[in-house]
Amino acid sequence: MNLTGNWNYPTSVRFGPGRIRELPEFAAAAGMKRPLLVTDPGISGLPMIAAALASLREAGLPAEKFDGVQANPVAANVEAGLAVYRSGGHDGVIAFGGGSALDAGKVIAFMAGQTRPMWDFEDVGDWWTRANPDGIAPIVAVPTTSGTGSEVGRAGVITDETTHTKKIIFHPKMMPRTALLDPELTVGLPATLTAGVGMDALSHCLEAYCAPGFHPLADGIALEGMRLVKDYLPRAVRTGTDIEARGMMMAAAAMGATAFQKGLGAMHALSHPLGSLHGTHHGMTNAVFMPYVLEHNRAAISERIARAAAYLGLAGDFDAFLDWVLRLRQEVGVPHTLIALGAPVHAAATIVEMALVDPTAGSNPVELTREGARKIFDAAATGTLARG
Repeated sequence: MNLTGNWNYPTSVRFGPGRIRELPEFAAAAGMKRPLLVTDPGISGLPMIAAALASLREAGLPAEKFDGVQANPVAANVEAGLAVYRSGGHDGVIAFGGGSALDAGKVIAFMAGQTRPMWDFEDVGDWWTRANPDGIAPIVAVPTTSGTGSEVGRAGVITDETTHTKKIIFHPKMMPRTALLDPELTVGLPATLTAGVGMDALSHCLEAYCAPGFHPLADGIALEGMRLVKDYLPRAVRTGTDIEARGMMMAAAAMGATAFQKGLGAMHALSHPLGSLHGTHHGMTNAVFMPYVLEHNRAAISERIARAAAYLGLAGDFDAFLDWVLRLRQEVGVPHTLIALGAPVHAAATIVEMALVDPTAGSNPVELTREGARKIFDAAATGTLARG
């Protein structure tokens, strides 16, 4: 075993119901005097956004809003946000919303003082060293869903419109100065979206836990994140006003993103191209692929999954864990197949080719080959789960 590792942990996290009232304090502490609040059209008109802007302005921070961020944000969204940021003389970004708004807001702040094109900073080798760190604006992150955990991450996922490929823009200083986690902001999230983002949090914890490499800190966080999903996701889906369940899922999402610095795997490698090409919900797509990827990786992860099953209080080993995943998916309304999800299964060959070069493929516990990726895709398309 290689006992060498590089371990990093997230930013300052301020957690609790009602803590959105402290947003002006956190923005000022980050050095902002004229912040730009970056969000998406889906929540732009909600009272929570109006209240946040009002509180900032009352505190002497004349904030403005940019809401031109689509689901699975593209480069054009970042460019439009940068234009607003620069023309408005802003000096920091409050990224406010789901994963798309958080990612776009972080990349806008990152690009605020750069002179090179955005794709020059893709997470490839040491490309991040090309950036001028002094040109990165401060960020405060306010998630309104409990899935991506982007609020504690050092990267943003942006789709290149020319290739329809999701790319990761990375820099250590892209980490938000403060992540403000207020579960009250997630109360209005519909049950289907609650399930989708919650399963995304589970996929982060699960794939990070299974990824090869020596990172016991990430493994421990991933295990506890899975337990929180097991205990609280059904409650959050069933009763949207359950603040305890909402809070625990918000914690699980941040834990998943903390853990996946260790790596992800085939769930994400296959989900990314489906989302970028065909607009499927990322968390739901991960959830559909989940049991089929687990079965594909069985030989490499069976002992590890048996330990996870014991921690989660499941009676049995790998199969007990797999059965729990299947029950959870059914309970929260995840489709069992790609066909039921509405994914274009005729596009399998393209999805597989893109999955092989996705950045997350390299940390799958079993080398992701063309044959293996196609086998997973076909199983997920038809719902054929051949055990053993």
